[in-house]
Amino acid sequence: MTDTTEQLKARGPKSPEFHFVREAFSGLREALFRDAFVYRLLPPRTTGGLTARLLPRRIRRYALWGPHALVVSAALITVCISYQVGLGGNEVAYFLTGLVPAAAVLMTLVRPVGAFWVSLAAAPFAAALGNSSDGWPWTPAAFFAHIVVMVVVAARTRPRTALWMWLTTAVYSLAAEWYIDDGYYGSGSDAPVLLFFSAVALLVTTMAHVRREAEHEVTVQRTVTAIERDKRTLLEERTTIARELHDVVAHHMSVVAIQAEAAPYRVENPPPELEQAFVTIRENAVAALTELRRVLGVVRAQDYEAPDAPQPTLADLDRLLDNVRDAGLTVDKVITGAVRELPQGVELSAYRIVQEALSNALRHAPGAPARVEVGYVLGGLGLRIVNGPATGLVKASPGAGHGITGMRERVTMLNGEMTAEPTPEGGYEVTVFLPVPLADRADRTDRIDPIDQAGQAGEDRA
Repeated sequence: MTDTTEQLKARGPKSPEFHFVREAFSGLREALFRDAFVYRLLPPRTTGGLTARLLPRRIRRYALWGPHALVVSAALITVCISYQVGLGGNEVAYFLTGLVPAAAVLMTLVRPVGAFWVSLAAAPFAAALGNSSDGWPWTPAAFFAHIVVMVVVAARTRPRTALWMWLTTAVYSLAAEWYIDDGYYGSGSDAPVLLFFSAVALLVTTMAHVRREAEHEVTVQRTVTAIERDKRTLLEERTTIARELHDVVAHHMSVVAIQAEAAPYRVENPPPELEQAFVTIRENAVAALTELRRVLGVVRAQDYEAPDAPQPTLADLDRLLDNVRDAGLTVDKVITGAVRELPQGVELSAYRIVQEALSNALRHAPGAPARVEVGYVLGGLGLRIVNGPATGLVKASPGAGHGITGMRERVTMLNGEMTAEPTPEGGYEVTVFLPVPLADRADRTDRIDPIDQAGQAGEDRA
């Protein structure tokens, strides 16, 4: 009677022995079978080590090929051992049996794990073709070549691979010894000697490999720590500057707002124009203080909560122009095209560009008329802010030149285009185009009411 699925589930999880065996075979497959013959060229060695620095400068550049030279030398030694053992007998046969182990040694330069399998598979054929007194199951050439192959593969892979190579070699050596009559070979088996020397060589190689990996990890961690320390120092400095700027500017702006509010009460029967001027000063100071806190308050404290006031858009452009007019600048606004809602980033950037351009006109061309043109076109939004030359007795104030840079950064962030240049009349003109992606335009069009579309179509035909 077969077990059902419910009965198999009722037996619970597998035993620890089962998981151990499964993990063991999974490790063997990962180390020696998966991508065993994949092409992995041995990279040149770096020339920054202690050994390379001790070499003369003329030959220091050749030190990076030192591991390759050692592997090639080991392959030549393998062939020489095979030929030396065959002296007085069949030198050609011994020479040929030494070529395969030597090829396995050279193969470690391009396919390390595959070279181990080639060396292991060549061992019984070399022993069968050679003299029985030379050793079983490892001839001298195969003995030397297999240790070299395991050391190179262990150096190029992980420590787990070294363990599985040694266990696989031990299984083959013991199996070959058990299934062959020891009396036929007078010299006995050389498997214990191979296993001992290979274990020592692999242990030393693994320890060196682990130490090299640990040094690399320490170097990486030190580099990352240094970078993080520099970033943290820079952030702390910026935070300190932002806090000081916030405290100083906020204090002075608050004083300006309070004095502007209290100034009309200190003058007996002030004229309405003076009262309106003080009201405008107070409103501008409060607005500037609010935006300053929104921008710098985030870095002033970790638990700071930004105000919930919305960011300005082109719908707030009339309020901006009124403030500028109250400051003494004559400005006109012209809107062309069908007014529509644009993405928030485009709206905010357009508002800031107009604000900065008008501020520059106030500073550099006091008394000059200005004109703001906003064009809603099919591909996006066009802006043109132009002012005439400075007039009147008010002296132009010098600027640091960061206004144009800030406008260009906003335009570049939105993949737009911008020109800022003097006009032939002596004024200054800023022209900007901010593209709107097709997806955003489609989303905005879908939300337009059909009656508004029909009215707009009628206006276009008119």
